[in-house]
Amino acid sequence: MKTIKITLWSLLAGLSLLWVAASLPLPESLSVIAVRNLLVQYSGVLSIGAMSVAMILAARGPWLQRWLNGLDKSYRLHKWLGIAALVTSTTHWVAANGPKWAVSWGLIEAPNRQRRTGELPDLGAVQTVLNNQRGTAEMLGEWAFYGAVLLIAVALIKRIPYRFFAKTHRLIALAYLALTFHAAVLMDFDAWTQPVGIVTALLMIAGGVVAVLALTRRIGRSRQVTGKITALLHFPSMKITESEITVDKGWSGHEAGQFAFVTFDRKEGAHPFTIASAWDPATCSIAFISKGLGDHTERLPETLAVGDDVTVEGPYGRFTFEDGKDRQIWIGAGIGITPFIARLKHLASTADGKQIDLIHCVPEIAPEPQALLEADATAAGARLHLIRDKEDGRLTGARLREMLPDWAAASIWFCGPAGFGESLRRDLVANGLRPADFHQELFNMR
Repeated sequence: MKTIKITLWSLLAGLSLLWVAASLPLPESLSVIAVRNLLVQYSGVLSIGAMSVAMILAARGPWLQRWLNGLDKSYRLHKWLGIAALVTSTTHWVAANGPKWAVSWGLIEAPNRQRRTGELPDLGAVQTVLNNQRGTAEMLGEWAFYGAVLLIAVALIKRIPYRFFAKTHRLIALAYLALTFHAAVLMDFDAWTQPVGIVTALLMIAGGVVAVLALTRRIGRSRQVTGKITALLHFPSMKITESEITVDKGWSGHEAGQFAFVTFDRKEGAHPFTIASAWDPATCSIAFISKGLGDHTERLPETLAVGDDVTVEGPYGRFTFEDGKDRQIWIGAGIGITPFIARLKHLASTADGKQIDLIHCVPEIAPEPQALLEADATAAGARLHLIRDKEDGRLTGARLREMLPDWAAASIWFCGPAGFGESLRRDLVANGLRPADFHQELFNMR
């Protein structure tokens, strides 16, 4: 989370400093219109900058994942950049239209726009072309703003089904292209020769390339393979389905703890699922565990069948248990147990000598999945602690510290509800754990 905050605020602060440097000296008379013009330009730079970086993150570039420590963190930054762009673009829209509203309401007098007399300066061919496009740019920008606001709202409102969000979210790329045209035409022309203009142009070009890739459905295509469902296992009482998929030779392998986008139904589209198996190139088999938490996952037990074709894209994520600690504590809450199952299966064949305690917090667990988890833990040499919320109460930081007295010497790996993980992190850090030793998967694509 720290890297996400630093990246977000560094981007906004950096663009702000570049804009201030390009805008000095300020007008001698800071009238209402002069302040409005400055605010329009400033909010415009922040808006297109935030949208451009959000678009670049949508490309799922490997180097960005390394910098942010996983695609889950990249998506979280993508979300906050979208919120920042929503705020700054709304400010831009209000500043651009505010004077017209104020004049119509009788709050201020219409500015006296005097025509220039004498010989007009030579603006140059490029500036002349841009000036001739101002009306079109203003119109496109306004409608693209309305569309982007609607699409961002769809992304943020969790009650809207994921499949509708996934299908409509791609249209933001179209709105973004219209907004880059708006910004290119209406940004103060002199700023293009300043660092703020150069940086903004580079961000817009990179964002534009990704937008085209998104519209042509090419993002992630190089990491997609086809496969077939070879086995299914259902646990109806827990609404859990485990599917085993044999993938084509194009799959390069994965590390325990990573996830992939799986398309079981083309109409539904791809959904993210954590991989629940170690990689064995001899079998080319991958397992996924899903829990009925929404329309799509609730239908999987009835819609999936052995022999069905699927598409798998990945692997993604850096929740891979890599650190310098010989002592690890794993906490899997609910379906968050999945990456730990994959790691247990890996350790069963390739032990790493680490001392591991696995805490599985779950409302209740059926006998069969409990037996499978116990067998995996025994084979991996890990100590398993089952905490059934309904019988044993909830896990807290104080309870964890009491259960495992040597907790401060361990690294903590958590996967589950974000609020639960944040509560544990705050408690443990407040009691002496290094923040860097708490690893949390932000498995939320919206």
